[in-house]
Amino acid sequence: MSTSLIDLRVEDGIATLTFNRPDKRNAMSDDMRTEFIVALERVQADKAIRALVITGAGRGFCAGGDIAGMERRMSAPTGEIAFNGWHRQQRVHYTQTLLHTMPKPVIAAVNGAASGLGADTALACDFIIASEWASFSWSYIHRGIVPDGGGMYFLPRRVGLPRAKQLIFTGRKVEADEALALGIVDRKTSADRLVADAQAWARELSQGSATALALGKRILDQSFELSAEQVFAHGSQAQGICYTSSEHREAVMAFLAKASAAGKA
Repeated sequence: MSTSLIDLRVEDGIATLTFNRPDKRNAMSDDMRTEFIVALERVQADKAIRALVITGAGRGFCAGGDIAGMERRMSAPTGEIAFNGWHRQQRVHYTQTLLHTMPKPVIAAVNGAASGLGADTALACDFIIASEWASFSWSYIHRGIVPDGGGMYFLPRRVGLPRAKQLIFTGRKVEADEALALGIVDRKTSADRLVADAQAWARELSQGSATALALGKRILDQSFELSAEQVFAHGSQAQGICYTSSEHREAVMAFLAKASAAGKA
C-alpha cells in the first residue's frame, strides 16, 4: 500500500482519492491536509479527470482533526493561540473550498465513521454514498468548539435548520440508515461494492459536457443565496459560454445529422 497520507488514482477519467491513515481512522493531520490540498488542486486542474470519488482506507472515512494537532494547539503560548488558530483555520477553509467548488462532480464514498471534520468533508462533496458501516457525527460540541469545516453551512441545506441544530448541539452519532432517511446520505450500498458503485455513479454524472457541468454546478451551489433574477443572469452568461464550446457544437451537429438522416428515411 502507498506510504502517502493521500492516495490518488485515476482510471478512465475518474479520480479516486483515499485518505490513507487507517491506524488513526484517517484523522486529518497537518501533513495529510497538505497532501489533500495538492491532490485536490491536481484534480481541479486536470481536464482529463471528469469526476472525483473520496473514500477512506481501513474502517473509517475520517475521524476529524488529528489529536496531535489539538495537543500542539493547547500547549502553545497564550499570546499565540488565537493567531495560530486563525492561521490553521485558513488552511481548513481553503481545503474545504477547493472541495466544494471543484468544477466537476465529487462523491464521498463513506466507508466508516465520518466524525467532526470528516463529516463536514463528506458534506462538502456534491453527493454522499455510504456503506452499512458508515456513521456521521458533528462531535465538535464535545470538544467545546463549533463545526469549522462547513457543517454549519452544508448540514442545514441537507436536513433543514432545526434538525441541523439538533445534530450539531448534541453531537450524536447518526448511523447509515438514519442518515439516508434524513437526507444526509443520497445512496446506500454494501461495503464490498462501495467504491465501485461510487465510481460507476461518478461516470454516470460526468458523461455530459464538462463545460456545462462546471458552470451549472457553480450556479446551483449559489442558488440558495441568489435571487431568481441573479440566477437567470448567471445562467445567461453561462449559456453564452456553452454556445461557444466544442461540446455544444459537436452535440448539435450530431443531432442535426441524425434528424436529417431520419427525415430522408
